[in-house]
Amino acid sequence: MNLRMPLVVALLLSPIPAVAAEYHVSPAGNDDSVGTAAEPFATIARAQRAARSAKGAIVILHGGVYYLPEPIVFTPADNDCEYRAAAGEAVVVSGGLKLDLRWEPFRDGIIKASTPAGLVFDQLFIDGRRQMMARYPNFDANVRPYGGYAADALSPQRAARWKDPAGGFIHAMHRAHWGGYHYRITGKNDKGEVLYEGGWQNNRQMGMHPQHRYVENIFEELDAPGEWFHNPQAATLYYMPLAGSNLEKAVVEVVRLRHLVEFRGTPSQPVRGVTLRGIVFRHAARTFMDVREPLLRSDWTIYRGGALFFDGAEDCTVVDCDFDQLGGNAVFVNNYNRRITIRGCDIRDTGASAVALVGDPQAVRSPLFEYHQRQSYHRIDQTPGPKTNNYPADCLVEDCLIRRMGVVEKQATGIQLSMAMNVTIRHCSIYEASRAGINISEGTFGGHVIEFCDVFDTVLETGDHGSFNSWGRDRFWGLEDAPPAELPRLAKLDMVGPNVIRNSRWRCDHGWDVDLDDGSSNYEIYNNLFLRGGLKLREGFHRKVWNNIAVNNSLHPHVWYDNSGDEVTGNIWMGAYRPAGGMPQGNWGKEIDRNLFTTSEADRTRFANHGCDRHSLVGDALFYDASRGDFRVKKESPAAKLGFRNFPMDRFGVQSPRLKAMARVPEVPQIRIAAPIAPAGATHQWLEANVRALQGEEYSAYGVSKESGGVLLVEVPANSTAAKWGFRTGDLIQSVNSRPVQSPADLIGRQEPTGGRLRVGIVRDQQPQTVEVGKD
Repeated sequence: MNLRMPLVVALLLSPIPAVAAEYHVSPAGNDDSVGTAAEPFATIARAQRAARSAKGAIVILHGGVYYLPEPIVFTPADNDCEYRAAAGEAVVVSGGLKLDLRWEPFRDGIIKASTPAGLVFDQLFIDGRRQMMARYPNFDANVRPYGGYAADALSPQRAARWKDPAGGFIHAMHRAHWGGYHYRITGKNDKGEVLYEGGWQNNRQMGMHPQHRYVENIFEELDAPGEWFHNPQAATLYYMPLAGSNLEKAVVEVVRLRHLVEFRGTPSQPVRGVTLRGIVFRHAARTFMDVREPLLRSDWTIYRGGALFFDGAEDCTVVDCDFDQLGGNAVFVNNYNRRITIRGCDIRDTGASAVALVGDPQAVRSPLFEYHQRQSYHRIDQTPGPKTNNYPADCLVEDCLIRRMGVVEKQATGIQLSMAMNVTIRHCSIYEASRAGINISEGTFGGHVIEFCDVFDTVLETGDHGSFNSWGRDRFWGLEDAPPAELPRLAKLDMVGPNVIRNSRWRCDHGWDVDLDDGSSNYEIYNNLFLRGGLKLREGFHRKVWNNIAVNNSLHPHVWYDNSGDEVTGNIWMGAYRPAGGMPQGNWGKEIDRNLFTTSEADRTRFANHGCDRHSLVGDALFYDASRGDFRVKKESPAAKLGFRNFPMDRFGVQSPRLKAMARVPEVPQIRIAAPIAPAGATHQWLEANVRALQGEEYSAYGVSKESGGVLLVEVPANSTAAKWGFRTGDLIQSVNSRPVQSPADLIGRQEPTGGRLRVGIVRDQQPQTVEVGKD
């Protein structure tokens, strides 16, 4: 007994673990209550005030909709608190307002109701589903882009129908389908022409597409079931009900707030350790007219905001939450943040991007902000890495289902990285995207890992892109006066480490499965399954590509540097490489070899004169069960002889049972014996130079749209007439005397100048220029 006494005394003297304080909230509660399960608070704001007095408090939200009068703002006073939905209860945090309306007939199947004075909103929800603003043309889910478009959307004839279109919006594709533009209509002039402002939402300015455009929020266009128009001056809502709807019983909600929850801290005093769990976030306003800030020299501009907004936070987590039909970005991680985790979330029907992690351009050394800007080698800061710590780092997006993003904005993506470091994207299923599923805007600051993801059905409304897209227009790119031998070193200045893409499945039916565009450098790409579009590597340095499988496709090398240092080994290709845009005359990259071609010896040897595939093999890959998506190879496969190693085929995408039950998977294509790639089109003579039409995906290498096309100057001899007038090999001719040129016949047919001269519009180094031909 005496031997046991010390143990008993020790247990009695041990500190008892503190039990976290709990506060309960219910829409049916009362803020004058004590916040218990029996007597809950009514508002999250009241619970927040209570939780701040108890470190590590847990706030339990009971079922119902919490309509926020203003965003919830977490500061360091909220550190280590958790806000969670009560088990088994549906909790919605809304930036909207529920309206109790009295409907009455108006005309032509339209009904109307009075709204509160001063109320302004941009989205209407009926029984939880977003309705369509009055628009022209009417929405058709089977039409892309925009669910319908019309060349005459802005015509004076159409505008003549509109009494006062001020407050309406124009949405239009970029002329080359590189995203979109948005404009606010300000009125009409005395000629009946539409006046508008905007168009700053794209960092590659080329103007709106002549056909792919539509207008919305115009009263006279209210003519289809499900459409609505709100006149705030008259405080009246007009709506054409859907068939079978019962508006007497329907829940009518409108959207007010842009942000629902904000984390506001600083690097020295961050918001730390706050968790959000099991909550549905709904009703955040559209923000497309505030998408202005250029993301360095990428094609993007950005609005720094989202339904959840992080700025100055550490070790905060969002887990098992839903983001439903939000008007702008769902989650935005802005500037200094560390170890933010987004896990187990369902993000659907998002107006802009689902998750964006974007740093401060002042953290970038020698930043430039527009595609055509250039600077001198002798003037750039050559110090490696970032200048400050004001960027997201060491963050994680894991096990998230992201679908139908870019509903409003077309330069949007599932996950966007810009001026960020060491972000991991793991086990995400991303599909039904207007543009890329994952986008990295530039090399700053690298170290990212993308693994076990399933990304497909992308680039549905745009073009010249991939399920994964990146640019690398960093300090080295387009640098004036830089010695070519220095470029490989300079290409690493902005990146602390390589970006890794591995163990993922990709499919893009409207571009490349993975598209490393302008300047993308320092990538390791291995253990990936490319289901449709193959792999594009545009000019860049230090790319290592190994142990990948491209189904019915291959490698697309575009305009490589002579000293790129690229390594492409141990892959399974189902077709010859598809180069474009002027590849090196000598060897390509550091090493392209020991790959397996499943098609023909001709495909293997097609580029042997560039040092490619001397030790590569041709043969059947001997997949286990390709028809069911199992592309592991059998041990007797010739790929195994080349060192190919199988990687898991059953771990792509979301893993949690909740999300896996909802997630789609891509269609697996039937393997076909690839037809030989057609040889380059027939060449023709023009001003003693050899020319031909663009083919296949070559348009991307020249930075033009597929529909605009052009005629390529394949060879311009030094003593030719074309050289005399200033043309060069590799120029792309797109017009003569303002008339489009899409074929050699077009070009030759316009050879004789009218009025003494030809004004020839060309693209050289992705920049439009004009060359004049003819006698002075």
